[in-house]
Amino acid sequence: MTKRKATGGSKKATSTRPRAASSAPPSMTSLLSMLGGGRRGKPIDQAQELMYRAWEASTAARRVALARQALEISPDCADAYVLLVEHSTGGLAESIALLREGVAAGERALGRRVFKEDVGHFWGLLETRPYMRARAGLAQRLREAGQHDEALAHYRDLLRLNPNDNQGLRYELASYLFELGLDDELTALLARYEDDCSATWAYAAALLAFRKGGDDEDARQLLVAAQQVNPHVPAYLLGKKKLPKRLPDYIGMGDANEAVVYASDAVAGWKSVAGALDWLRASS
Repeated sequence: MTKRKATGGSKKATSTRPRAASSAPPSMTSLLSMLGGGRRGKPIDQAQELMYRAWEASTAARRVALARQALEISPDCADAYVLLVEHSTGGLAESIALLREGVAAGERALGRRVFKEDVGHFWGLLETRPYMRARAGLAQRLREAGQHDEALAHYRDLLRLNPNDNQGLRYELASYLFELGLDDELTALLARYEDDCSATWAYAAALLAFRKGGDDEDARQLLVAAQQVNPHVPAYLLGKKKLPKRLPDYIGMGDANEAVVYASDAVAGWKSVAGALDWLRASS
């Protein structure tokens, strides 16, 4: 079992399917200290170390104060904007505005060379992670706001920058593509990560097959396979078990927590397909 990465409030993340992480792991403080060397004198690195303290702070007021202090040290500290969004009370528009600033800050901090030479290796480089967190957060908020074209562009480009997808953005993108009816792109995404053994991938394939061909042999086989991957999912999709208001901090492959994380994001998609929940009920 692994701790779920925070995404700001109720956003989802997992261990078997890592999701978009907005906060840095507490152990990163000591890691940066070891790796920083001569870089620690730079304002951006001083600000980033302050942010690792902010993530660990015990009160919201202290976290916000440290984030603001980090921005005073360096306005290019993307993680400061990510944290401020977590404690923002100004609504979706303010969150989007803050995250746009965070993305711009991350771009300035990294410089153009990184975006040319390190494509495909983002997240693997520690200095890219604040930018990736800010941009993932922006994609999520734009999705909430219904700004679909821009949100999709961010999701696609984040996977281009980091095809290993340590943030687990493919799971959000899969449900998003399904909601928008972009079946060809969803099919390509499922194939791109064909070795993924998560509940999301298994149930997404089954539901997509049902939407395309109804209760045919392919759809039935995929649903059986999905239920073998995680047998807890149907109860949450069908309302036999209530989804919690707050997502679990830990999940394990095939367990009830994974089912909660998947169902909370996918139930709208299942409801949107005529007969899908009845089909699921009949096979459960």
